[in-house]
Amino acid sequence: MASAYDTLVSTSELLALLEDANTVILDCTYVLGSAGRGRQDYLKNHIPGAYYMDLGHDLSAPVIKGVTGRHPLPHPDSIAATLCAAGLDSGSQVIVYDQLNGAYASRAWWLLNWLGHSQVAVLNGGFAAWQKEGLPVDNQWPTPKQGNFQVKLNQGLLVDKEFVHNTHDTLVDSRAFERYTGEKEPLDPIAGHIEGASCLPFTENLREGGRWKTKAELTKRFSEASLLEVENPIFYCGSGVTACHNILAYKIATESDARLYSGSWSEWINYYPATIGA
Repeated sequence: MASAYDTLVSTSELLALLEDANTVILDCTYVLGSAGRGRQDYLKNHIPGAYYMDLGHDLSAPVIKGVTGRHPLPHPDSIAATLCAAGLDSGSQVIVYDQLNGAYASRAWWLLNWLGHSQVAVLNGGFAAWQKEGLPVDNQWPTPKQGNFQVKLNQGLLVDKEFVHNTHDTLVDSRAFERYTGEKEPLDPIAGHIEGASCLPFTENLREGGRWKTKAELTKRFSEASLLEVENPIFYCGSGVTACHNILAYKIATESDARLYSGSWSEWINYYPATIGA
């Protein structure tokens, strides 16, 4: 393969990869609050050859009420087995997408990097952009394969609640500002944010229509948030999903890795107090 993609890929670039046996495509379509809807949408139509990865069942472990957050990380061996069944080899080019803005695809992108596979990119604009351009789709469920991928965990990408509680490292909340301040909380029983965190909503990584901002635009965004001079900032969100969107944006802007507090707000409130206000 002439090129390797590790952040974003365009629709035209993915189209050129469709017939490449080295390409693994993962559909991460998901509708928060409507379990099963993403799989149903996938079964109607998807990018040819794409395997479906469900946020709740494939990209997360089971929730333990009062202990974990809403989307705990899957066990590395479990998610690796699922990815191998999609044909993941050590040299595969992986493309991940969801229905629009990359919120769920970014979780898959981060998981693959955490597992030690960096040759993975998110489709810019998602399936919506693919369909808008009239590119090919099908409704076939691909045959399971047996890839040879072996896990080599990159634990430097991850921090836990104890680390966050005790550190003075830069911490960034990726949720909407009104959730950060505690004015609104549609998903979790306690509103607010982690003490010391700033707020950088992940949706501001995008242009209107769901496509990502350019590298220059994202660099400007992180510069204005005083994050360019910070080494390995920590991002969190409600459940460890949309924080990955900010981590990818940070990677595009700086070519450096940020860290994820995967338990995020929905885990934090089981153990520590909330901070309200800006």
